[in-house]
Amino acid sequence: MTFKNAKNVLALISVTFLMAACAKGGFESSSTVLPDDPDTEQSAGDTAQTIPPAEVETPSTGGSSGSGSSSGTLTDAQILAKYSYVDTKKTIKQSMLQNALLYYHKNLAKIKNTDVLSVIDFSLYSGKPRFHVINMKTGEVWSVRTAHGKGSDPDHDGYANSFSNVSGSNASSIGIYKTAETYSGSHGYSLRLDGLSSTNSNARARAVVVHGADYVSESNVTQGRSWGCPAVAMSLRTKLIDTIKGGSIIYASATN
Repeated sequence: MTFKNAKNVLALISVTFLMAACAKGGFESSSTVLPDDPDTEQSAGDTAQTIPPAEVETPSTGGSSGSGSSSGTLTDAQILAKYSYVDTKKTIKQSMLQNALLYYHKNLAKIKNTDVLSVIDFSLYSGKPRFHVINMKTGEVWSVRTAHGKGSDPDHDGYANSFSNVSGSNASSIGIYKTAETYSGSHGYSLRLDGLSSTNSNARARAVVVHGADYVSESNVTQGRSWGCPAVAMSLRTKLIDTIKGGSIIYASATN
C-alpha cells in the first residue's frame, strides 16, 4: 500500500467514525426538539387578546429623559454613561440593556435586590442563551437558556411570535418583573414573579414563575415549551434562583 493510499484509508475511517458518533448521539444537533411541559395553565376566563411583539409597550422608566439636566437630575445619556462598565462584551442587545438599566437606575430606591439585573431576550431562538443576569457590581453577564410558553410558539420552531397577559393563554409575557419569594412546587424549588407592567400584570395569578425543567437543556437545541414560565435547566435552577431572588428586576422583551 502506498503512502497516498494509506492516507485515503485513514481519512475514510475518520469519516466513518464521525458518522457513527453522530448516529449514537455523540454530538448535539441543533435540529433536536425537546418535549414540552406536560402541564397546562388553568384559564381564569379572561377573553383579552394576545399581544404581538410590535404592540408591546416599552415600560416606563420614570424620571427625566430630557436633553438637559436640572436640579441634579441626570439625563438618560448621563445615566447610561454611569453604567458603561456593564456588558462590555456586548452580550445583550443594546436597546434592551439600555431600557433595563434606565428602569433600574430610576427605581433604585424601590428595588430590594440591587446586586443583579436580568434581561430576557425573547427575540432569540430558544436554543441560544437568552436569560442574561448582570452582576451590577462588576458588569459581568451570566447567560443561560430559557423556555417560552406554548402559546407564544404554536409551531414549536424555537421562536416566540406572540405574548399574552391572559390566563389560559399558555404564553409568555413581556415587561418588567420583580422577583419575589421562593417555594417548592410541582417543579421543585421555584421563584415567584410579580409583573410590574400592563403586559405582565397577571404573572402571579397565572403562576408564571422561574423554575427548573427537564425540557430545558444547556445545548443549542429547540427547548421544550412551558405554559408561560421562563423555565431553565435543572442543573442551573438553584444557582439562578438564589442569585436573582429577593426583589431583583427582570426586563423581558422581544424587540428586534
